Amino acid sequence: MKIAVLSGKGGTGKTLVSVNLAAVAKESIYIDCDVEEPNGHLYFKPEDIESEEISIKIPFVDETLCHGCRKCTDFCRFNALAYINKLIVFDEVCHSCGGCVLICPEKALAEKEKIIGEVQSGVSEKVTVITGILNTGEASGIPIIKKLLSHLAENKGLSFIDCPPGSACIVMESIKDADYCIFVAEPTLFGVHNLNMVYELVTLFDKPHGVVLNKCLEGENPAEKFCLEKGIKILGKIPFDNELGTLNSNALIAVREEIKYRDMFSSLLQMVTEEVQA
Repeated sequence: MKIAVLSGKGGTGKTLVSVNLAAVAKESIYIDCDVEEPNGHLYFKPEDIESEEISIKIPFVDETLCHGCRKCTDFCRFNALAYINKLIVFDEVCHSCGGCVLICPEKALAEKEKIIGEVQSGVSEKVTVITGILNTGEASGIPIIKKLLSHLAENKGLSFIDCPPGSACIVMESIKDADYCIFVAEPTLFGVHNLNMVYELVTLFDKPHGVVLNKCLEGENPAEKFCLEKGIKILGKIPFDNELGTLNSNALIAVREEIKYRDMFSSLLQMVTEEVQA
C-alpha cells in the first residue's frame, strides 16, 4: 500500500504526518521525495546508511566534427544549446532528452554522465528510510524521485511517500503510483488556497484522497469548510499543541515519545487503511 502525503506549501505539517504514520506502523518504508529540502532523516536518524549517486546524460560536442549547421539548436526547446562561433552546451537547463545527439548529421554530439544528487537508505527501528538529495542548482529532481520510487516496486507492505510541497512536476511524479493521497492543511484562508492546488492535482490523477487538518483551533476553520463543500473526507484533526510543536521542532518523532500521540496517529493510520481497502 503506497500512501502519498501532500501539501500545497511547506510548513503545513506534511513531514510531521508522514514521519509519524511511518513510525506508528509495525513495519514500513518512508520515502522522502522532497529532494530539494529533505528533512525526514533528521527525525528518524537512520543507521547503516548506504548511498548511491544519481546521474543524468548530457551532451558534449566534438568541435572537430561540428560544422555549425545549427540543427541541434533549432531542435532544442529548452535553449540548452547555442552556436556562437562554436557550439555551447548549457548543462543547467538540459533535460537529457538525447534529441540533439540523434539529430546531428555529423555525429558531433555524444553524451556523458553528470551527477545530480544521491539516494541514501538506512534503517530506524522497523522503518526503512530512503532519502533523495538533489545537488544545489540542478534543474530537476525527477530522475532522483524515479530512483526513490523504484524501491517500492516489490514492496507489498506499507509505504509512505513524503512529497515535495506544491503541485509541480516533481509532485506529479511522486504521486503517480500512489494508492491513496493524504492532504495536510492549515486552518487559514491561505491554507485553503494551497489545499485547493493539490486537491485539483490529485483529482486530475483520479486518486482516492482525504485530508488531515493540522494546527486546529476553536472556532471557524476555513480548511474544514472547504473540505465539507468539496466533499473531501476529513481523516483527522491535529490540534494546535505546544508540546507536539516542541517535539517536532526538536526533530523527535511524537509517536515514539508520548502514548497520546501514538494513539492519535494509530487511529489516523487505521482510518487511512480502511479508506484504501474500501
